[in-house]
Amino acid sequence: MSFNLPQSDKKRVVIVGGGFGGLCLCNKLRKSGFQVVLVDRNNYHQFPPLIYQIASAGIEPSSISFPFRKIFQKRHDFYFRMAEVRSIFPEHKIIQTSIGKVSYDYLVFAAGTTTNFFGNKNVEEEAMPMKTVSEAMGLRNALLANFERALTCATERERQELLNVVIVGGGATGVEIAGALSEMKNFVLPKDYPDLPTSLMHIYLIEAGDRLLASMSQESSAHVERYLREMGVNVLLNKMVTDYNDHRVILKDGSSIATRTFIWVSGVTAQPVGNLGDEHLGRGRRIKVDEYNRVEGLDGVFAIGDQCIQTSDPDYPNGHPQLAQVAIQQGTLLAKNLQRLERGEEMKPFRYHNLGAMATVGRNRAVAEFSRIKMAGFLAWVMWLVVHLRSILGVRNKIIVLFNWVWNYISYSQSLRMIVYAKKAKEVREREALLASTHWGRDLMSQGLEDEKPKQE
Repeated sequence: MSFNLPQSDKKRVVIVGGGFGGLCLCNKLRKSGFQVVLVDRNNYHQFPPLIYQIASAGIEPSSISFPFRKIFQKRHDFYFRMAEVRSIFPEHKIIQTSIGKVSYDYLVFAAGTTTNFFGNKNVEEEAMPMKTVSEAMGLRNALLANFERALTCATERERQELLNVVIVGGGATGVEIAGALSEMKNFVLPKDYPDLPTSLMHIYLIEAGDRLLASMSQESSAHVERYLREMGVNVLLNKMVTDYNDHRVILKDGSSIATRTFIWVSGVTAQPVGNLGDEHLGRGRRIKVDEYNRVEGLDGVFAIGDQCIQTSDPDYPNGHPQLAQVAIQQGTLLAKNLQRLERGEEMKPFRYHNLGAMATVGRNRAVAEFSRIKMAGFLAWVMWLVVHLRSILGVRNKIIVLFNWVWNYISYSQSLRMIVYAKKAKEVREREALLASTHWGRDLMSQGLEDEKPKQE
C-alpha cells in the first residue's frame, strides 16, 4: 500500500488527526501554497461534546459526524488518507502509518486523546468508554439490550445488575451522560417498557474528588450536584473505583455496586505515537511543545490540541485545559506561523484566550461561566444549546439536531432506540488482520530510508 501522493515542488504539511485543531489548521491553510495531507483513522470529523446524546439515543450518529471528503470538496492541494500513525522517523522526516510511509516538510500531531484507565487492565477490559461515536453506539446498544434482558431474566439479582448504571468520572461528560440517562429513566422507560418498574433503575455517578466539574467554580459544581440529585442520580463523592469483578464495581473503601452497565469517563490520555520517546512526553502522555507549539528537539514537528502540553504560558503552568477552544486557537495560530516560517518571518507565541466553559445536565438545567459572569438554570441551558448548535458542521446536521432537540423537548418520543450491530465485510476483516500482524517498523527500516526522497510516495 502507498499514500499515492502526487509529486510537487510545494512544501508538504502532514496533519495527523481531524479533530477541532486539525480541522481548523486544514481550513486555515487553504490557498497557503502548501500541499496539505490530512491523516485520520476515521473518514469523518466527529463532534465530541454531543457524543453522550448518541449513547442515550437522543440523536443519530450522523448528526454530529461529517465526512472529511465532503468538507474539503473542490479543495486544491489537499489530500485525505484514512490511516493510523505507527511511528515517526524525524531524522528522515518520514512517518510510518498503517497504509505506508509519507514524508513531510512540516508535521503536526493533532490526534487528541483516548480514555485513560490509569493502568487498571481489568477495568479497561470490562468498562465501557464513551470517547468516540463508535463507543457511544456500543454503549447505546448495551443499555437497550440490558433493558430488554431485564424483562426476561430469571433472577432478581440479574435484573438489578442489568438496571443499575454506574458512571465513573464527575467531569462534564460524566454529569451530562448521568443527566441524559436520568431523563431516559423518568420519561422514556415508562413509555417503552410499561411492564418494567422504573423504580428498579438506579444511576450512580462516582467521583474521586470532593466535587463535580472540578475545572469550574465551586458555585457551578454545587448547582450541578443539586440538579442531578433532584433528578434521582446517586452522586458519590470522594469515592475511588479500584476494580470490577463478577458484575460488581469495587470501591476503595471496600463497598461495591452491582451493575452490568459500567461506564468509564474518568480521564483521558494523549493518543500515543508509537516510537516517540518519553523525553518528549509530559503529563498525561501529552507531547511537550514550546510557545510556538513546536515539539522540542524535533525539526519541523508540531503538536496542537489535547495531544500536546505547553507549560510556557504563565497563566497555565501545568498546561492548557483540554478543550475545543484551545485546539481551535492553536490551529489558527499555527497556520499563520507556518506561513511566516516560509516567508522567513518570526513566529508569534501562543496565548490562550479563555472564552468560558459550560455543561448541561438536562432539560432547563445547565451551568455556564464566561469571565466574571456565572449563570445556571434555563438561561445557561439555552446558551449551551446555541453554542453547540453553531459549532456542528453542516447545515443539514444543524437542522436535524435542532429538530431532535425540539421534538425531544416536547414529547421525549424519539425513534432512535434501536439495537443495531454492524458486521464488517470479510474483505475488511482480512485487511485489518493483515495490517495488525505486520511489523511496520521492521519493514520500514528494511526499505532503506536513507535513500528516500521527499515527495516521492
